[in-house]
Amino acid sequence: MLDTAPGDAAPPTDGRVATEEPKGCLFALSQPPLMIFLAVIGVLLLLGSLHDLLGL
Repeated sequence: MLDTAPGDAAPPTDGRVATEEPKGCLFALSQPPLMIFLAVIGVLLLLGSLHDLLGL
């Protein structure tokens, strides 16, 4: 039987570094092209709603 201490973890086998944390949704939202795209969609929705409320 192998005697391993709790801190002796085997290195990951998929090539990642053990100290690297996985990147999640907030990392994706911080990308400038996505934020520009979301801003354009938001402006279009705002203009459409203002047109319906005030223009018609």
